[in-house]
Amino acid sequence: MSIFHFHAARGTRHAAETPLMSQTRRPQKQRSLIWRSLQTISAILTRVMFNLQVRGRDNMPKAGGALVVSNHQSYLDPVVLAVTFDRPFAFLADSYLFKIGPFAWLIRKLNAFPIEQGKGDVGAVKQTIRLLQEGEVLNVFPEGTRTKDGQLQPVLGGVALAIRRAKVPVIPAIIVGAYEAYPRHRIIPRPGRIRVIYGKPIRLDHLKGDEIVSHIQLTFARMFEEARAWRDESV
Repeated sequence: MSIFHFHAARGTRHAAETPLMSQTRRPQKQRSLIWRSLQTISAILTRVMFNLQVRGRDNMPKAGGALVVSNHQSYLDPVVLAVTFDRPFAFLADSYLFKIGPFAWLIRKLNAFPIEQGKGDVGAVKQTIRLLQEGEVLNVFPEGTRTKDGQLQPVLGGVALAIRRAKVPVIPAIIVGAYEAYPRHRIIPRPGRIRVIYGKPIRLDHLKGDEIVSHIQLTFARMFEEARAWRDESV
């Protein structure tokens, strides 16, 4: 079950772009030494293996909580999203991973936070809201799972609940090429061309649930076509 599988309410309002600065609830978290080291290595590898190129870096707020919502193409997605930013991203991971000795230590250093598998969607959404209100940049995949064919999937409604309650800017992000490089059936990735586009921060918390879902879906569709065209230009 996806952590964002909630039903949404109906309505018709408009989204609003927001200034890049959002209010900080606690001192901004700095990248750990391990984060910086792995980020440097990942930056080199993704550039060499996947010719990774990114647009819209300036759309990331310099401080305060922000929710990065992205399509989900492969296991490469968290890496290609976070590799180019000075601010560390936070991620949610199943709590059992935090019981695996050295691995638990590593993922904590990489800014991962546990969610209780048995608590289902509600626990994950609560954790999402808490992290955002504490000033984290949190990356979620509202489609809920990796694509099976490289195309966009429906956005699930739980992300709307988190957005409405956390009241932080939303940064839409689109990835193309990660599916071709590392689809679900492959054991290891293969070389390819990956492009990432970050949209401008927007405020969606004043909208109703289904309006938020619809807005994200339409934004994904527009950005997806832009990113594919950009990738294909380099063929």
